[in-house]
Amino acid sequence: MPYEIKPFDVDVETTPYVRDPDDPEKGDRWTLNFGPQHPATHTTLRIVLELDGERIVRATPHIGYLHSGFEKLAEALDYNQYVTIVSRMNYISPIANDICWHHAVEKLFGIGLTPRAKVLRTIMAELARIQDHLLCIGATALDLGAFTAFLYGFNERERIYDIMDYVAGQRFHPDWTRVGGAWRDLPDEETFKRMVKRFIREQLPPAIADIEGLLNTNRIFRDRTEGLGIITAQEAVAWSISGPVARAAGVRRDLRKDEPYLCYADNWDGQGTEAVKFKVPIATAGDVFARYLVRHEELKQSVKIIEQLIDNIPGGPLNANSEGKAVLPDKASVYGSIEGLIQHFELVMTNRGWEAPVAEAYGCQETANGELGFYVVSDGGPRPWRAKCRPPSFINYSIFAKMTEGHLLSDVVAILGSLNVIAAELDR
Repeated sequence: MPYEIKPFDVDVETTPYVRDPDDPEKGDRWTLNFGPQHPATHTTLRIVLELDGERIVRATPHIGYLHSGFEKLAEALDYNQYVTIVSRMNYISPIANDICWHHAVEKLFGIGLTPRAKVLRTIMAELARIQDHLLCIGATALDLGAFTAFLYGFNERERIYDIMDYVAGQRFHPDWTRVGGAWRDLPDEETFKRMVKRFIREQLPPAIADIEGLLNTNRIFRDRTEGLGIITAQEAVAWSISGPVARAAGVRRDLRKDEPYLCYADNWDGQGTEAVKFKVPIATAGDVFARYLVRHEELKQSVKIIEQLIDNIPGGPLNANSEGKAVLPDKASVYGSIEGLIQHFELVMTNRGWEAPVAEAYGCQETANGELGFYVVSDGGPRPWRAKCRPPSFINYSIFAKMTEGHLLSDVVAILGSLNVIAAELDR
């Protein structure tokens, strides 16, 4: 097969329709609004399409329909409270945003995580990647008429919600992490292990196999995805594209390998333990089908990562033992000592306990859609002076107009689905 993705490989020869939008002989054209609430956008975004018959001559994306002011809200919330906002920037895999936000804050404060916190965050981050990819694959298939594939993926996402609910107490927006750790440890470690192992060993693999069998060699699905929305590796780099969209075009970059963190780094526990082993799937075709294959293979790699960690969760404390007062004390300390009670009261009730440095930091992680990063500036107060987000959907969506021009109107749905755009990340 021509797709170069391990274990797949494709080289689709296609000559996309190209017409100069300023061509004086452009003929009759008409304008079509795709969205802001189109059934195939799955969210609120608008694309103004200029059509020559059914060919797209120009596509102009419009963003910001949620009017959320996510970044501005950081200035009114402390470093723990703001986690409730970042999880809503990507409501498909919110725990990944929680982990990344506090990764950036911990860089700002100079706080190192305990081995237990690193393992649990890595497991939760990979569950989030599976959660996100399942919906992207299922929704892309749904938009093209394959309703069954959507159900295969959506059923398994519900099981991840059950795990999130057990760990954090909330299904949809866990808001579980805190500076230096999390708001609580696992209610029962053995129950957590049993839930995760059942999911990755018994429940998810059949669903992946079913989706693979339904779509990979499906003539209709491949005709609707091969050769569409092609970008090259050079274009992906020039546009700062990241994640599966870039890797499907041949860009060999994954922050888990290139700038390792958590359990993706060697000696993550201080005992010389090697980083988790996994492969980064790369394709070369750069089209919709290649992006589907990359995400499909990443599901399997996430399962391998979790398998390496689930039976090796370290004991000890979850929260870091910070010299300052940025880390919440454990409940035993809160209930059993006046120092712990005072520290908890100051951090949670009065915001007087924060000892933030006057500094700035940028922390980024490899989430399901690519590089998610937070830039935090502190003036020494209990809240960020300024916070900026580098959302992967916003960056990846910037190339959408280039990807669609020259294609048919019906191809817009497939190309948009392959980018997995989250509207809350487009809110600027």
